[in-house]
Amino acid sequence: MRDLLIRNATLPDGRTGQDVLVLQGRIAAVQPGLAAPAGIATHDAQGWLLSPPFVDAHFHMDATLSYGLPRVNASGTLLEGIGLWGELKPLLTPEALVERALAYCDWAVAKGLLAIRTHVDVCDDRLMAVQALLQVREQVRPYLDLQLVAFPQDGVLRAPGALANLERALDLGVDVVGGIPHFERTMADGAESVKLLCEIAADRGLRVDMHCDESDDPLSRHIETLAFQAQRLGLQGRVTGSHLTSMHSMDNYYVSKLLPLIAEAGVHAVANPLINITLQGRHDTYPKRRGMTRVPELMAAGVNVGFGHDCVMDPWYSLGSGDMLEVAAMGLHVAQMTSQAGMQACFEAVTTNSARILGLEGYGLAPGCRGSFVLLQARTPVEALRLRAHRLLVVREGRVLAESAPLQARLQLPGRPAEVDWTLRRGPHD
Repeated sequence: MRDLLIRNATLPDGRTGQDVLVLQGRIAAVQPGLAAPAGIATHDAQGWLLSPPFVDAHFHMDATLSYGLPRVNASGTLLEGIGLWGELKPLLTPEALVERALAYCDWAVAKGLLAIRTHVDVCDDRLMAVQALLQVREQVRPYLDLQLVAFPQDGVLRAPGALANLERALDLGVDVVGGIPHFERTMADGAESVKLLCEIAADRGLRVDMHCDESDDPLSRHIETLAFQAQRLGLQGRVTGSHLTSMHSMDNYYVSKLLPLIAEAGVHAVANPLINITLQGRHDTYPKRRGMTRVPELMAAGVNVGFGHDCVMDPWYSLGSGDMLEVAAMGLHVAQMTSQAGMQACFEAVTTNSARILGLEGYGLAPGCRGSFVLLQARTPVEALRLRAHRLLVVREGRVLAESAPLQARLQLPGRPAEVDWTLRRGPHD
C-alpha cells in the first residue's frame, strides 16, 4: 500500500477543488487545500472527475474472450448461446480459462473496473472453471475484487449432478449461490429451485444472485418467488435478481404489485443493458421489445439497481471491452433515462449501486474508505457518460495501477485553433 495525495479533483456529487489524501491505503481526508505530508506522492487532477472505481455486478468470466470457439452464435439468441457453451465446455482447458480470465482482468483494471461479480458454471462435473477462477481470484486479489457465483447454467434440478456440484463449489470457497429458475423443466421446478438455493445460502450465511426470468415470457415470474424466499429466510439485502427481462413484457397491473414486494424484501436488481437489448426480442417481428427490465420503475420503487456487462466476446456477445461507461450509456438509452437525474442514476448503477450489491467493504470517497478510485477526463458523471471518458489514473488502495496522459485533439485547419478541448462543447448542465 502507498500514500498518495490527489489535488484539485471534482467529485461525483459536484464538489470541486477537492484534495483526497490516502494514507496506508485508506482515505484520510477529503477537503480543499490539504497540506501534503513530507515525501508523499502527489497528483494534480486539474479539475477532472474523481470517481469510486467501476463495479460490474454481473459477468461470466469463464466464457469471456472465447468468441468463435468452437463456432459463432449464428442466430444471436440466448438459447443458441447456451447450446454453444455446452459444445465448448468439453474443449476447455484450465490453462486457457486462466489465460483468458487474466487478460480480461487486465482490460478491466485499465478501464478503472476494480470489482467484478462473475458467475461460474458448476454443471461440469470436473468443476474445471471453478478451479480456474478460484486461482484467478487469488492471483488478482492485490488489484481487483473478484466475487464468484456458483451458477448451475443447465438448471440445478434439471441437470444431473448440478446440485451436488454447486455444493462442492461452495465448499471450495465460491462466494455466492446462483440459480436459473426459468431454465428448469417446469414453472414448479423453477420455484422449487429458488426455495432450495435460498435455503442453502441461508444455512451457509452466503449471498444469492440468480439469473431470474431472463425471458420475453411475461408469465416467467420467479422474481416473485425470489422476493418471498428472501423475506421468509431473513436474507434482505443479500439477494439479487439478475436480468429480470420478463418484467419488460409483464402486465402493468401485476408489476404494480410486484415492485413493492421486491423493495420490501430488500432484493437488489441487476440489468445487463448491452446483452438484454441484444438477446431479447429475437422472436418478435415488429414492434420489437427492448427486453431490458424496468430500471427507472424499480429505482422509483426503492429497489437498488446495478448494471452488469454480462458478456465480452463469448458465445452470447461478440463485442465489449470491459468499459462500464459503455454499459451505463446503453442503459440510459434503452431505459430512456435521459434526464439529468436519470443519467446520474445510470452512473451510480455502475459504481455505488453495484458496490452495494457485492457488499464491498470500504467503498467510496469518504474518510475511512479504501483509497481506490479512477480519475476520468470529464467534469461530471453526465459528461463521463457522454464521452465514455478517458481514464487518466486508476488507483487501488493508494497504489497507482494505470496512468495515461489526457487525450487532446490537434487540428490543422486554416483559421482554427491548433488544439481543441477533448470534451468538445459542454452543455449548461454538464
